[in-house]
Formats: sequence, structure tokens, C-alpha cells
Amino acid sequence: MGLSKTIWSSPTELLRSQAPEQPVLFFAPTVLQATARRFIAGFPGLVTYALKANPDEMVIQNLVAAGIRGFDVASPAEIALCRRLAPTAALHYNNPVRARSEIAAALAAGVRSWSVDSRSELAKLVGMVPAATAQAPVEIAVRYKLPVAGAAYDFGAKFGAEPALAAELLRAVAAAGFTASLTFHPGTQCTDPAAWETYIRAGAQIAALAGVGIARLNVGGGFPSHRVADAPPPLEQIFARIAATVGDAFGADAPQLVCEPGRGLVADAFTLATRVRALREGGDVFLNDGTYGALSELPITGPVDRIEVVAPDGSRRTGAPVARRVFGPTCDSVDRLPGTPALPEDLAEGDFVVFHGMGAYSTATATRFNGYGAVVQATTLGLR
Repeated sequence: MGLSKTIWSSPTELLRSQAPEQPVLFFAPTVLQATARRFIAGFPGLVTYALKANPDEMVIQNLVAAGIRGFDVASPAEIALCRRLAPTAALHYNNPVRARSEIAAALAAGVRSWSVDSRSELAKLVGMVPAATAQAPVEIAVRYKLPVAGAAYDFGAKFGAEPALAAELLRAVAAAGFTASLTFHPGTQCTDPAAWETYIRAGAQIAALAGVGIARLNVGGGFPSHRVADAPPPLEQIFARIAATVGDAFGADAPQLVCEPGRGLVADAFTLATRVRALREGGDVFLNDGTYGALSELPITGPVDRIEVVAPDGSRRTGAPVARRVFGPTCDSVDRLPGTPALPEDLAEGDFVVFHGMGAYSTATATRFNGYGAVVQATTLGLR
């Protein structure tokens, strides 16, 4: 994506003076660094960034500047990017399914932390990875899953071992001489601290069943971003619940903690400005970006309501909210935002529809279908 070399005071300043025809993704490094420091100060363990949420180089550089010292990586390409931009950072290769060539590439890059959720993948790792390197022991974390609700979507549908299998795998990891750990993911956009408590207590039971003391417990990602205006993410409540539950469930044998937020770290540092291409007589709205572009995740995670409308002169539209169907620019009828977002009744062609909290899974998952999907990226001092 193209990058504006000018640092704007706010998105409105650029929209008013430049009237961009392409979607613009505004990045506020100060917001990203403040969020990273909030995690570092509040989470009772090591904070790593899930690179898949947004692998932009500026994101990585600002996270390192804020004190992030580890990354959750899921491919050799992500490993190479982190090694180039943060050569001394800890890398946790927690995609539990890997080709042998990918394992070899990660070994060459010095990866010493892995995860598994099946017998076959554990056998693959044990056959290729030494249990220790000249620098340090090698960790294998067993990923487990539970039928826990409260997230936008459940990673357990694809990843994670049932508790009995997890205990078996944990015993095998320890028997093979690796540092044995556990890991889980409570689900995307998880707002209920109780989900982490349930998983942590299950982790203590798995370790007891296996008869293995675990070195670390990775409590995953899932930390929510601010998607709904009246529901800011309860991060401090989640951090406190995690700390209290680990102490209660593990007692004197409490493992070190790791988390791997992606969305929760990066989302609020970006704002997406789209433009109204057309407004039909019935009220339907057509934007210059949609579900094949930076809004690709909305059909999965649901609508956001942190939206405002800016007229070409920079003023805010303040008309009464009207529920509307909103479509993207492609020649495809499924290119539609979920639900019927409430937009001002005085909305007009050429207005800018601005979505806040769009730093996660926007440019990372966008396509170029129909020739659309590109965004211009601009740096701002703030996002208002």
C-alpha cells in the first residue's frame, strides 16, 4: 500500500484538503505504542504480538519501540520479517500444523518455541527438532481446546486437542526432553474474562492428569478491540482474572505466563476512511471499499458501530441515523457489510464514511478482486 510521507494532525485534515478517491487507512503510532504499554503494564507475563493481525513494518517497529519483545508467528515468511526487523525478539511458532520444509526454515532462523495439538505433528517435531540448542532448551506447548462460548468465532473448530489427548501429548513432550508447556486460544474478540478462567483451570487439570509441571502457560490471543461504541474492551479486568486464576489453580507450581494479542494490540491504532460512490433512491449506499478490501472481516466478526460520516468540507454529518444497506465497489452482490449500519439521513454522494478500530485483519486479508481493495496509508498524530 502507498504511504503518505506527510504526518497529518487527524484524518479529517487529510480528507478535507486532499479529497482522496481511494480508501485511506490512517495509522496513529502513538495509539499503538500506548496500547502496547497498557498490555505490558497490565498483563502478568510476557506479551507477544500475533503478527498475522497486521504485519506492516511500521507496526512491528513501533511495537518494538514500545517494549514488545516477542512475536507469535505462523509461517516462514512471518519469521523472516521478524528476524529482519526485530532480530533479537523471541519467536513462538504457534501454528500447530507445519510442512517439514517450514520446520526446517524455522530451525534455521533459531526458533525455539513451538506448539502442537496432535500425535502426528508432535512426532514430526520430535523427529526434526533437537530438544535443546546451544542457546537454550526448546519448548513445545500443547494446545488444548474447550467448548467455551463468548467469542466472535471459535478457533477450537480447527485447532486444539481435547483435554485427555492434551495430557497424553504433554507427557510425550516431557518424555522426549523438551520444555513442556500448555497453550490455548479462548476465541476471537472474547469479552468475557470468565473464558480465560475456565481455560486456565482446565490447563491445571491437564497438567495434573499428565503428571507434568509446565514451564509456561500461553493464554493466547482473543483480547478484544473496541468495536462497539458503548463497550470498550475490559482489558484490565481480563488481566486481573488471569492472574488470580493462575494463582488459585496452580498454587506454588504456577507457570510463567505468555499472551499473544493481535487484534487487541493493533486494531485501535488505525482508522479507515471510505467514500460514498453512489446513493440510491431507496437509501442503499455504495462505498469505494468493501468486504473484498479492508472491510473483509466484518461478515465474520459482525458489524461495528464506531462509524462517523464526514462531509467533503470536513464537517460531521449530524442527521438522524437511518438504517441502510451498505455495499462495496465490486460487481458482486455478496460485497455487502453485515446488517444495516445506521448512517445520517443527510448522507450524500462524496461523503466519507469513517470506520474506527480497523487495524486488525484489514489490509492483511484484503484482496484485489475486480481491481479494488487497495488503500492509501497515512500517518496521523491522532485518530479524531
